[in-house]
Amino acid sequence: MTTERDPAQHMDSIYRMQRHIYDASRKYYLLGRDGLLDTLKPLPGETVLEIGCGTGRNLICAADRYPHALFYGVDVSPAMLETAARSVEKAGLEHRIRLGKADASQLDTEALFGIASFDRVFVSYALSMIPPWREALAHAFAAVAPGGALYVVDFGEQEGLPKVVRAGLRAWLAKFSVEPRAELEAELRRLAAESGATLTFSRPFRDYACRAVLSRGSAAA
Repeated sequence: MTTERDPAQHMDSIYRMQRHIYDASRKYYLLGRDGLLDTLKPLPGETVLEIGCGTGRNLICAADRYPHALFYGVDVSPAMLETAARSVEKAGLEHRIRLGKADASQLDTEALFGIASFDRVFVSYALSMIPPWREALAHAFAAVAPGGALYVVDFGEQEGLPKVVRAGLRAWLAKFSVEPRAELEAELRRLAAESGATLTFSRPFRDYACRAVLSRGSAAA
């Protein structure tokens, strides 16, 4: 009989050591992260949540870009959160970035932060590492306030890349339990249709990556 592995332990087993070199090594192939941060554009006083915040790199970059917004991050890995907390403290941003441990597929931000919804929610290269990714995506969108939006960037299907490059990339990603989600666009379109939200979806870098913005209407709409 097989037993279901604990998500936190699994992520810690992968990143307990790699977290120390994660940001330096990943900047060359996690394409589109900074472009996503550029599109967030929260207004002063608005709240931004990152799901799967890892080392805290994205939150710190976003907090530097938008000094009048408040930021929150969740991750299932205690090791990653330990690194993130140190980085946030080093950047002097403890007053604007709060971190919490959570399984994205069972996210309850009200219990964690006392906040039920956020003006901006983003997920950067995390859905491809979460086995119950549909549940994680649904919880991420549920955390978006009226008038807000969910931003996603992740690995695409790489259909535009040479076959040998695509095969090598897929094999390498699998070593880190990373699996591009072939049905991500379809799932986003389903969420948009069910909620009346607006979806924009693109496949930049020859489908190396995929980017999406799922926007809710305002409460008065």
